[in-house]
Amino acid sequence: MSIETWLAFAAASCIMLAIPGPTILLVISYALGHGRKTALATVTGVTLGDFTAMTASLAGLGALLATSATLFTILKLIGAAYLVFLGIKLWRAPIVKGPLGDNDNLPEEKPLKILLHAYVVTALNPKSIVFFIAFVPQFLDMSKPFLEQTLILEATFLTLAALNSLIYVFVADMARGFIRKASVQRAVNRTGGTLLIAAGAVTAGYRRMAA
Repeated sequence: MSIETWLAFAAASCIMLAIPGPTILLVISYALGHGRKTALATVTGVTLGDFTAMTASLAGLGALLATSATLFTILKLIGAAYLVFLGIKLWRAPIVKGPLGDNDNLPEEKPLKILLHAYVVTALNPKSIVFFIAFVPQFLDMSKPFLEQTLILEATFLTLAALNSLIYVFVADMARGFIRKASVQRAVNRTGGTLLIAAGAVTAGYRRMAA
């Protein structure tokens, strides 16, 4: 793979990752609610989710989903329902009294639970799978070894995805210092919850590329 092709792929991936979607909304909601201590769990979950979606796509699952309306619909509805569930949960989240800082008394969320949430939302996003089908092949030279190229592209994308999530975590964590009033917290929870529910609705209505 030429350096030009790799740089083009990296640049395109950065642009795609920077656009907030269901995964980033979830990352931000956890960071606002629990601070930077969620970073390891959320970033790990996002990275594993992207790894699953990208690997499945390159292994052929993506091509199958692109041609099978039934499988695509099942995956789409599962992902959409999960996003709506998380949105409702965030909407109903309790208001935290007192300062918002690293040593506050925020309700604890188990790291494994956070990781699994981030993983499921990322891996079950049908838009990502279809995106990988349409996006990755453009940077493959079929005259060269397929496995080596896909390993390079996948490693590049996963590294950028992890860094992107980490940036969002720390930016959201810094914003927590301004969120002290109950009314502001309530607005943040309900805005984030609404966005997650909306993301679920968009996911449910997302049409196959072939449509």
